[in-house]
Amino acid sequence: MSLGARVATNLPYLRRYARALTGSQATGDAFVRETLEAALVDEGLRRMIGTGRAELYHVFNKVWSSGFVDTGVVVAGEGSHEAAAQARLSHITPLNRQALLLTTLEDFSIDEAAFVMDKEPSEVEALVQQAVQEIDRESTTTVLIIEDEPLISMQLEDLVRSLGHDVCGMAATRTQAQQIVAETTPGLVLADIQLADGSSGLDAVDDILKIGSVPVIFITAYPERLLTGDRPEPTYLVTKPFQESTVRAAISQALFFGSSRPLA
Repeated sequence: MSLGARVATNLPYLRRYARALTGSQATGDAFVRETLEAALVDEGLRRMIGTGRAELYHVFNKVWSSGFVDTGVVVAGEGSHEAAAQARLSHITPLNRQALLLTTLEDFSIDEAAFVMDKEPSEVEALVQQAVQEIDRESTTTVLIIEDEPLISMQLEDLVRSLGHDVCGMAATRTQAQQIVAETTPGLVLADIQLADGSSGLDAVDDILKIGSVPVIFITAYPERLLTGDRPEPTYLVTKPFQESTVRAAISQALFFGSSRPLA
């Protein structure tokens, strides 16, 4: 397999991680692009990114750390959402969220995350614990669950309530979601993309975002349908089957950045 093919296999997941880390599709994609550009001019980095997934993330971490700490990179064109996200990040050290995302959203082991971050495993474990404590301090909100599988819907409901949030409704179709939103505006949406009656969770979310800005987390067994690069893509994406810790981390990130935008 060629170097390009090996990197391409892991690239959609690196883009997902970068977007969750930065809270922005444009900023996350910019850091991924800088990573690939750095590898083009450095033979050592180029060899490393083709070695494996952890190595690719390791190179990305070097670019992210340099860009965030030293230059304060801000990508224009994101408006008030990007400005607000960068303002929050300027006051909060990102390492704890980075450790949590690597070990939950990206499913790296503690040792692998330590390699990615250039930290000792004990340091990463401590950072994850700090992130969990930060999640526990998040303000409560109301959550709409758009999911057509009853068992998964109930699992998400239990998880959301265990985090101290309220569930304002559970919808299995786009029409049901419209009915719920007509009565109450959620503070967060958890949505599948393929619903019971053949309707689309993407369309249901677009309906909601036309009313107001609400953070959205997509939870789907088909992430490749959203990570194509052909259209604006979601910042927060969890793959089924999921770990509850992954959803928990995504909820924390989504509430931290506090807004979303339509997908089309």
